[in-house]
Amino acid sequence: MTTGIIAAVLIIAALAQASRVFAPLAAAIFIIAIVWPVQKQLQSWMPKLVALAITVIATVAICLGFASLAAWGFGRVGRSLVAELPRYQALYSAMVIWLDGHGVSVAGLWAEHFNVGWLLRATQYVTGRLNTTLTFWVIALVYVMLGLLEVDNVRQKIERLDNRTAARVLLDGSAATAAKFRRYLLVRTKMSAVTGLLVGAFAGIAGLPFALEWGVIAFVLNYIPFIGPFVATLFPTLLAMTQFESWPAVLGLFVCLNVIQFVVGSYIEPRVAGTMLSISPVVVLFSIFFWTFLWGLFGTFIGVPIGLAILTFCAAHPSSRWIADLLGGPDPAKPG
Repeated sequence: MTTGIIAAVLIIAALAQASRVFAPLAAAIFIIAIVWPVQKQLQSWMPKLVALAITVIATVAICLGFASLAAWGFGRVGRSLVAELPRYQALYSAMVIWLDGHGVSVAGLWAEHFNVGWLLRATQYVTGRLNTTLTFWVIALVYVMLGLLEVDNVRQKIERLDNRTAARVLLDGSAATAAKFRRYLLVRTKMSAVTGLLVGAFAGIAGLPFALEWGVIAFVLNYIPFIGPFVATLFPTLLAMTQFESWPAVLGLFVCLNVIQFVVGSYIEPRVAGTMLSISPVVVLFSIFFWTFLWGLFGTFIGVPIGLAILTFCAAHPSSRWIADLLGGPDPAKPG
């Protein structure tokens, strides 16, 4: 037991310290599991390299499509926010006067912390993150191309292993994990679509401009648990500050948007994903927080698939099946 705990701690430390190595690999494995049925179908009646090119191009096109949707929505909304800068300045001045009247000096605090140096550091940080993200996805794409070519070879090598138990666990666990990855992405897409529709409809009913854009932004950002929904509620609230006359209306909009995000993201989705994927809602939330702590924003997205993979491989071996039974979700085949 002690040896296992020490080994687990060392593995976690290695994953955290070498995140630039392991995180793109994890992303590539997830993508390979999603797109492999397409690659397998295509290469059954055309050369493998041609099938690989089609699969990779289609995968990149879908990812760029999502990024374009987000850029379109943020672009239209961003231009409106920039046009309203004088009103935001007036709101800020009114807030400073109100706080000064209550003994809170904001001007000095702003000048001390939010100066030109802070803006320069923030710009450099954002630029660095963009470069890091681009490098991350380039490395992941290389892994995907190489991995799709090696799937059949790896399976044949596993089948030839002398340890038949290990071979069975690897083959059965990999197939079951890939199937669960595809179901997870399906659930995520459905919940994102529901969130986008509800946010867009509510924005239209509330009279907030760019209702369609807010729905698209909520749909795209909902693929990033917790952080994405927060951003998807923050920006409509900023716009509402210049569109509505009263602060209670702004606060009401913010609360209602968060209620939509909370109900769909923290109540409906964990239960739907838990039932379909045999994973406890508590494990869903823990996986998100744990892998976000290790790998940052990407860990937020990939945390649940990693948790799924661990539980699935545990279920594939008798000695560790109790872990999957303990942390798994309700089995619909069992009564009660």
